[in-house]
Amino acid sequence: MVAVPPRLKTRKAPSRSRATTKRASGSLATYRAKRDFSITSEPKAARAKSQGNRFVVQKHDARRLHYDLRLELDGVLKSWAVTRGPSLVPGERRLSVHTEDHPLKYIDFEGVIPAGQYGGGTMIVWDQGRWIPEGDPHADYARGRLTFTLEGDRLKGKWHLVRTRGKPGEKNEQWLLLKSDDEAARTSEDPDILAQETTSLKSGRSIEELAAQGAIRVDHAAREKVARSKPQKSRRPLKVKGAKKGILPAFVEPALAQLVESAPRGGTWLHEIKLDGYRMQARIDAGQVQLLTRKGLDWTAKFKPIANALKELKIPSALLDGEIVVEDEAGVASFSALQQELKGGKGERFVYYVFDLLYLDGEDLRKATLADRKAVLRLLLDDLPQGGAIRFSEHLEEDGATLVRHACRMGLEGIISKRADQPYRSGRGDDWVKSKCTQRQELVIAGYLPSSASKKAVGSLVMGVYEAGKLIPVGRVGTGFTSEVAGALYKTLTSIEIKASPFAKKLPATASRGVKWVNPELVAEVEFRGWTHDGMIRQGSFQGLREDKDPRDVVRETTVQGSRDTSPGAAILEKAHLTHPDRVLWEDEGITKLGLAEFYTEISDWILPHIVNRPLSLLRCPGGSQKECFFQKHAWAGLDEDLIQRVRVGEDEAVAIQDLSGLFALVQAGVLEIHPWGSTLKNPEKPDRLVFDLDPGEGVSWDGVVQGAIDVRDHLQGISLESFVKTSGGKGLHVVVPLRPKASWEEAKEFADSVAAAMTKASPALYTDTMAKRARTGRIFIDYLRNGRGATAVAPYSTRARAGAPVSTPVTWEELSTIRSGNQYRISNLAARLLHLQDDPWGEFGNIDQVIPKSGTRS
Repeated sequence: MVAVPPRLKTRKAPSRSRATTKRASGSLATYRAKRDFSITSEPKAARAKSQGNRFVVQKHDARRLHYDLRLELDGVLKSWAVTRGPSLVPGERRLSVHTEDHPLKYIDFEGVIPAGQYGGGTMIVWDQGRWIPEGDPHADYARGRLTFTLEGDRLKGKWHLVRTRGKPGEKNEQWLLLKSDDEAARTSEDPDILAQETTSLKSGRSIEELAAQGAIRVDHAAREKVARSKPQKSRRPLKVKGAKKGILPAFVEPALAQLVESAPRGGTWLHEIKLDGYRMQARIDAGQVQLLTRKGLDWTAKFKPIANALKELKIPSALLDGEIVVEDEAGVASFSALQQELKGGKGERFVYYVFDLLYLDGEDLRKATLADRKAVLRLLLDDLPQGGAIRFSEHLEEDGATLVRHACRMGLEGIISKRADQPYRSGRGDDWVKSKCTQRQELVIAGYLPSSASKKAVGSLVMGVYEAGKLIPVGRVGTGFTSEVAGALYKTLTSIEIKASPFAKKLPATASRGVKWVNPELVAEVEFRGWTHDGMIRQGSFQGLREDKDPRDVVRETTVQGSRDTSPGAAILEKAHLTHPDRVLWEDEGITKLGLAEFYTEISDWILPHIVNRPLSLLRCPGGSQKECFFQKHAWAGLDEDLIQRVRVGEDEAVAIQDLSGLFALVQAGVLEIHPWGSTLKNPEKPDRLVFDLDPGEGVSWDGVVQGAIDVRDHLQGISLESFVKTSGGKGLHVVVPLRPKASWEEAKEFADSVAAAMTKASPALYTDTMAKRARTGRIFIDYLRNGRGATAVAPYSTRARAGAPVSTPVTWEELSTIRSGNQYRISNLAARLLHLQDDPWGEFGNIDQVIPKSGTRS
């Protein structure tokens, strides 16, 4: 069970000094280390006299076509790789990966960088001119928010470069390049300047013409010849201790991680984020690519986009080890999303994270240490663009326990820890161990029960594992399958039905009643909350079928150390009356009515203080989140008045609950969102909290939303009010202000209005207090209307009736910078987050004693 939370209580740049010059020269060390100047014709990393605020944009056809933006500052060129090139359309964000500083002479460089060298490919000077920063460029560069005007041949007007927070494991900073709305801007209907202007300012030649004249990278034979020559060797150390000459293996049995209770400590370990996808070996031989499962099955056709991307690496021969995943918008790998992409997508969302290198160009590296193997691998993949289909799996060397706790709080699956000083050993051993945020493993399907809510669909699965060669039962799984999956499973399982139970021992009548037994040949991945004392899983959720697993390899990954769940919540759930518990409420996630009730059982101590004994507005979706939903503010026919109370608030009628049984009654009624009043039943006319809902308009980045929340907090602090923050479960954030119930609803709304108006007046380009959509493009609507009498906002820890089953989740101001979206926390990962929290993010909420000041504006 999760822990019980604490009780709710423009200026010209200055001339460079000698110290600045020294720092600028030193900042070219990375540039120098990545290049062999006996091979490449690029400018050497030497000092040059500054000539002012110059800029250059170079069109660069390396492994991927992109545009390099370079701004002169402190005697070097600060550089970004703009993956899709600059756009003149305001609001269009272009990912810009911060790369190493370049020498000033690079501003005129144009030519062909030899294959095998860092950034190998053709480069032309696409635009040049001056850049004029607003404010102090040094301070703005340091804080990651540059605003400047470009005076180039092709790019003009005002621009913004904004640093974003990278995903876990990313090596290079990611920024966004945006065009301001001015005379130099274009609309989306206008021609794209990148398509209009394709030639060099210096030579008038295109990339293709320069490449042809440069006689490099012309055909495959030429590429391979160059790739096997001396330049190729410069991409990795010439000698790796333990490496041996050898023939490229057809397949290598993969190394597997042993599950441990706690992550290892000490400096001999490398820690990687655990990925939730398909383990895949990539075999590259003379331009041909094979993708092999951990059993050696050829799945190249299934993951063709990854195979094609690997071909573009132009590696003569290699054997890579990694994981193919699909990430959600928060950057978290999702096995269910991977299966959906495999079934109906084009493979555009596939990502191959490579975490090991077993063979490269005639050398078998398995006897080399992991640290050396990953060093070679990093160099091999070093100039790949950020956000591409092939990515280097970064690692950290900090304390494993700290890292796994952080990963769990972020909603990730866990970490893999590997001994840095050991060779690659096939099979399961102690060199690789995994620490999980939630219990999750493969289980064998032994039978099923038909759905009570849908025809020809599975309602629940009967699961087992092998023990001493015999199949033993481990319980049932009744949530996690979409209607489509439930139907497909039913069709598959009916075709392999058998008359008798496949388990080694006879089951009690209660455990086998109504079960359709099947041949135990299918393996499912299941997430669950632990083991009971008799070896059964608790709260199992189906994640998908594992076609890469042999059923007889499925064993219990940990010894049974659990006990039967005797918590009050579990006892109440057993008595709760849930009709059609297998009815799917979130179709994309396959979460059923039972699954929602189990979720609230586990987090009841966190949500109940925010919803009990308050008037409630309820979003009911009896048929699920994708069917008709409606707000219910009053009692309804068939209401269980023992559990859900009718209450009077002045002349209005509302509903309320008092405990977990009432919450289960809401689940039974198809309530997917709970919106409490900002006041209690005891004092309904005096609000005890205010909510500022930050609703981003089109073109506003997530980082803009985060900054908006911080700006609201800072404004409130300026008038002596403390605030707390939570994700909305949608696109935005909620800033919540606890109050002593003293002011009236009219006073509260007037105050909230004044805050939104003051912020809009101070930053009209960023914020608006107008609800109209036309006023919100590129701005954040600070919704203060949640603070009127009868108006509501979604409760902390309430689910949302949106894709992914997100949950509105309280976070600390300190961890806000690590959050990647407003729907990052979901039914699937919130319980693990709460379990690994050391303190309640809103632990002091109920202890704040403050009232609304007379004015929301700063003096």
